Amino acid sequence: MQDDLELKTKSKHFGCYKPICQMVVVFLIHLRFQEQQRCGHCLQIFLRPTKYLPPFHPMVHFILFLLPQGLEKLCHIQLLTTPTVPSDIFQKNGANSEEIERLWKKTRLHVHLLHLKDLLTSFNSAVRDARVSYFSNLVSQSKGNPKVLFNTISSIVSPASPTASIHSVADCENFLSFFVDKVNKVRSSISPSALSLPLPTPTRPIILDSFAPVSLPELTKLVNSMKTSACPLHILPSSLFKSAFQSIGPSVLSIINASLVSGQVPAYFKNAVIHPLLKKPSLDPSLHSSFRPISKLPFISKILEKVVAKQLTAALDEHNIYDSFQSGFRRAHSTETALLRVSNDLLTHSDAGDCSVLVLLDLTAAFDTVDHHLLLERLRDWVGLSGSALEWFSSYLSERSFSVAVSKFRSSTTSLTHGVPQGSVLGPLLFLLYLLPLQHILSSFKGISYHLYADDIQLYISFKPHEMSKLQLLHTCLDSIKTWMAGSFLQLNEDKTEILICAPDKLVPKVRDSLGQLASHTKPSVRNLGVTFDPALTLDSHVSSLVRSSFFHLRNIAKLSPILSRSELETVLHTFISSRLDYCNSLFTCLSRTSLNRLQVVQNACARLLTKSSKHTHITPLLLQLHWLPVNFRVHFKILVLVYRALHGQAPSYIGDLLSPYTPSRSLRSSDQSLLVVQHQAKDQR
Repeated sequence: MQDDLELKTKSKHFGCYKPICQMVVVFLIHLRFQEQQRCGHCLQIFLRPTKYLPPFHPMVHFILFLLPQGLEKLCHIQLLTTPTVPSDIFQKNGANSEEIERLWKKTRLHVHLLHLKDLLTSFNSAVRDARVSYFSNLVSQSKGNPKVLFNTISSIVSPASPTASIHSVADCENFLSFFVDKVNKVRSSISPSALSLPLPTPTRPIILDSFAPVSLPELTKLVNSMKTSACPLHILPSSLFKSAFQSIGPSVLSIINASLVSGQVPAYFKNAVIHPLLKKPSLDPSLHSSFRPISKLPFISKILEKVVAKQLTAALDEHNIYDSFQSGFRRAHSTETALLRVSNDLLTHSDAGDCSVLVLLDLTAAFDTVDHHLLLERLRDWVGLSGSALEWFSSYLSERSFSVAVSKFRSSTTSLTHGVPQGSVLGPLLFLLYLLPLQHILSSFKGISYHLYADDIQLYISFKPHEMSKLQLLHTCLDSIKTWMAGSFLQLNEDKTEILICAPDKLVPKVRDSLGQLASHTKPSVRNLGVTFDPALTLDSHVSSLVRSSFFHLRNIAKLSPILSRSELETVLHTFISSRLDYCNSLFTCLSRTSLNRLQVVQNACARLLTKSSKHTHITPLLLQLHWLPVNFRVHFKILVLVYRALHGQAPSYIGDLLSPYTPSRSLRSSDQSLLVVQHQAKDQR
């Protein structure tokens, strides 16, 4: 139990529709157990459990007014603080050093010079110890959150990532205008004829007509599982919200259940603050188009969305509503499972002597152009929502607003009439449901396979060398996709459409000519969900990029090794290097021995840095000492894990479909061993 409490202060507005009060908030980062009890008792005085009945908007006003009052009361609690780096190191040693330095310059006595050197040595030692303590605490506190650890260490050892160049409220207003105009431009570019085209509407039985109220233990468990976040709209800092939830939980439960029962969402919950996030570090930060709008919502709003998402997801899974080839934002699905299925299909056709064409499609501002009216129709017709559940989503989407805020600057507020908020809990899920009709369009083209990861669309078609005419089907499929997307207010970014031809070198020109207008989009290699595909599917380009980036980070980490303990250094190495080697490594079964050896060199360098061994030290004992599996065994282990999960229903169905149980023609001792049929590869398979 920590006895320290770090305090940071900032000025913040509280309110629902209008700012109710303005006050200084004490942001509690580490709270002693005794002070947690005082915090909860203080807030409990202001928030006594009460049964509220809809309409509950005045209740939200009431709660949002009382929470700041309770926090204001809490701010008078006197707590001892211990800074991370003691300031007396600089004050005491600096003053003494300056005094002795002046004395030495005045007398030029050797004894004063020696005294000055001793003081400087002591000062440097104290600073070094403080740095070691600082980084040790930093790594240990972020050990359970690799994302935070990665961002923190990167900011120390690497150049700072470019951020939005916002220096005034006017800059925020410019970003706000850009995000609004971008969506309006996409919607206005859609021809009226496309909107009039009839879209298929199936008749689906009702799967959810109301949301069930939750109990306090369920809500407490859900809140404890949520990550803390920062947002200018928080009525309480999320860390304090979670630590004091035992006291404020009954009041929050009343708001959540009132919303679920009435099918209404409070206006305060629908106000977001947009933070511009740079899409890629290589993009120009001076251009507005280089940024993606990320919504920051009140923590209590995310709690409500989490409750709704849990019940909706359970209904979707029970009735098998999802597109089976959609891997985005779904449990047990990932970029790795998606790429594993795509690469397996391409390699299988390559072994059979077929040619393949892979098409990667990109959408322009996909989340931001979603039409609310069409989304509600698809929730009703394609999903099967009705009653208060459908009314809840209608309220959730209506009268939304947002503003742009960076640092201390914030723009005016404007209405959000289109799109689902990125950064919210329900936004990604609603987008997947918005794309449900696309499944029926893509599956209607026999011979064309597809895979989706949120708004990333992959199409691939395979054919014999004498069947080039089948590529015409690809043109027809793309035309149908464009037509449907226009009617759904979605737009393909044709400039980012990429095509990879997987065929023998002598057939590539012929395939390219058969592609017609699509030939201009062919690339020698394509980056697909973080993995670089090449025509021969050797992944050599991906391995080269992986090795290069790994050694870049390894050199930076080596600068921190003198001030990190062994366990902390190992945590950093796993975060920066091992995670890269393990990303989608189930695809590495097709790697040549040379490529695997290049990846093994990276792991060997990590082991030598961690154990402080020379480059001539034999690596096998080091890996055994660290209990690290070599790269090739890590690949086999990942495949075994995926197969186990597929056999036990814990993997996507499209992975399980690739496994064929072995059934002997007669009764054998191996009949009860759950063996699988081994797929034979081509003789020249890598």
